[in-house]
Amino acid sequence: MKITKAEYLTSITSIKNMIDSGVEFAFVGRSNVGKSSFINSLISKKLARTSSTPGRTRMINYFLINDSFRFVDLPGYGYHSAGKKNEKMWATLIEDYLNNSRALRRVFLLVDIRHKPSLLDKQMLAYLTYSAKPFTIVATKADKVAKSKINNYLKIIAQEFLITPSSIIPYSTELGMGKDMILDIIEKSM
Repeated sequence: MKITKAEYLTSITSIKNMIDSGVEFAFVGRSNVGKSSFINSLISKKLARTSSTPGRTRMINYFLINDSFRFVDLPGYGYHSAGKKNEKMWATLIEDYLNNSRALRRVFLLVDIRHKPSLLDKQMLAYLTYSAKPFTIVATKADKVAKSKINNYLKIIAQEFLITPSSIIPYSTELGMGKDMILDIIEKSM
């Protein structure tokens, strides 16, 4: 699959404004995991807003891809400086979207390759597994570790998630590592 066109559609703060037709792929992960950079890398365009400050994605952001499907950037979780009230609001927004979207085809759970999955990452994986949502685990920031050590980092993540390392895709926005695999998964999920 090749992405030839991408455009921002809308942002929502309430599930009652959710787009609920067509085909969507959602991206979820901790606030500092690099979701926006990941999306920008997939579309080869700086469309999703990136920041060095965690917790900038506070709404559900929709992007129209190739005039035929959408990428959905969900708020990051685990950003404690945002305050408990905002954290709970974002968690509810994520949960409501995942529970109610009829357009959702696959969730991409992003984790930072350099760190063990957090309790919230494990809870998200448990939710996706329990709810039988199709998902793919992506280990971002693979360019931040030595290439020879990537498999070691994947093993650590896999042990924490109780899965096999081969079920995690290492990804680098800088090097394009994993991009073709992700785009292939998206194409096959439509």
